[in-house]
Amino acid sequence: MFKQFRDFAMQGNMVDLAVGLIIGAAFGAIVSSVVTDVLMPIIAAVFNAPDFTNLFTVLRAPTAADVNLNSVDAIRAGGGVVLAYGKLINTIINFLIVALTLFFVIKGMNSMKKAEVPAPAAPAGPTSEDLLAEIRDLLKAQR
Repeated sequence: MFKQFRDFAMQGNMVDLAVGLIIGAAFGAIVSSVVTDVLMPIIAAVFNAPDFTNLFTVLRAPTAADVNLNSVDAIRAGGGVVLAYGKLINTIINFLIVALTLFFVIKGMNSMKKAEVPAPAAPAGPTSEDLLAEIRDLLKAQR
């Protein structure tokens, strides 16, 4: 049973999948940083919001008295309920950037695969039409 598991785990597809997951996690962290640290401040400046990730609507006020009402995390920690649409927008932008990047990566890989595939070589010797014509001529000669 151990040998079967080892063979299964060491198949090329499983190793490729593991490498892909590790690279994907690292890529996700990079994209999150680009969105959070580069794109969102630009979008926040356009919409005159100092911190785009803290755009929210309070659904239930916090029970504690000394809660910073300018922070989603502080309101939640104080027992309040918020609709954090800024974080949702941030997550959607993350997804769109990852999807767009993967689209271009896969498109590039597909174009490289098409470029690598050599054109099929012309068959050596007679074609099927030539062989059929020869069989026809032999049948005619036998009659």
